[in-house]
Amino acid sequence: MRPSPVMTRAAGLDALAAFLAGPGADYAAARNTDRGPAAPPTTSALSPYLRRRLLTEEEVAREAIRALGERGAEKFVSEVVWRTYFKGHLETHPEAWTRCLAGHEAAQARLAAEPPLRRIHARAVAGETGIDGFDAWAAQLVAEGWLHNHARMWFSSIWIFTLRLPWELGAAFFLRHLLDGDPASNTLSWRWVAGLHTRGKAYLARRDNVREFTQGRHDPAGLDEGAAALEEAIPPREVPLAPADTAPDGPIALLLHLDDLNPESLPLGCARVMRVAGLVASADGASERVRAADEAAMADALARAQARFGCPAGPAREGWAGDLPVVTPWAPVGPSADALPAGCRRIRRPWDERAWPLSNRGYARLRGAIPKLTAP
Repeated sequence: MRPSPVMTRAAGLDALAAFLAGPGADYAAARNTDRGPAAPPTTSALSPYLRRRLLTEEEVAREAIRALGERGAEKFVSEVVWRTYFKGHLETHPEAWTRCLAGHEAAQARLAAEPPLRRIHARAVAGETGIDGFDAWAAQLVAEGWLHNHARMWFSSIWIFTLRLPWELGAAFFLRHLLDGDPASNTLSWRWVAGLHTRGKAYLARRDNVREFTQGRHDPAGLDEGAAALEEAIPPREVPLAPADTAPDGPIALLLHLDDLNPESLPLGCARVMRVAGLVASADGASERVRAADEAAMADALARAQARFGCPAGPAREGWAGDLPVVTPWAPVGPSADALPAGCRRIRRPWDERAWPLSNRGYARLRGAIPKLTAP
């Protein structure tokens, strides 16, 4: 079993350096191959750090370009920017998240009312379907909080199109267990596989593809390789990107949350941080492994903030800010945003300010802007 990553910024920087000095050069050629939990990953495995912004997308992209050159880093940087894209897309289509929550609630009601569906779901999450590969991935997800990206796609496709389970239940299963799970990447990835994000274009797991990219470890029979994409009458409507606040000059209280634990690089202007607090809002029903990672990442961020700003830092408790204005990094749609107290001034990073307005439609628009986005 692969050990959980150490959830500190220092560990993330070490992992980034090791990736760029070694397997990063082969990323484009190797990234689709899942060699199994006992082998070194063919991806960077930096996503738990990116999810909490112990490392930011911007710094990872820039470091990759410095280390590998623009051409050598192109595919890796594009994959990193997908996380930015998903956040920006969900900010401009928040209904995708609320529909997912409502769909999950409706699916839970179906589980209670439909014994056959309940049995299939129970076998799926227990890894007891008899489908080669799928069962191993379910077990790995629960045991490690991690799956190779290609395995996630196969798993989601089999869940939706072969097992015929509601996709919202699968998205919730992932969010409970993935160490790198966030509402935007998780929700929109499941919608993409289902054919809802890019309407009518589903991702269908194929037996030969699984066999090839698991190097023959898995050979699943009985997959539905001709299923039609899911449909919805009206796609989630687009809304304008909400404007960000600016940090006021003078003394402030800084509130950190799980979507941005990089206080050293926040655009605070001339504000003087006098107090720092951390708000941990893990995903609903998150596993102990995920909650432990969230707590460890927050503890690291608070320690760094205390050293950086020379002020007290600790958990957010009633009255912690006193009379100071509370400033917080922008929390994308999800549990952190829902948990923020009223009256916070939400500031947005320049990277997001540039990228999110280009994320309201398909990925191609943002992908085309990557050279400008990453320019010095």
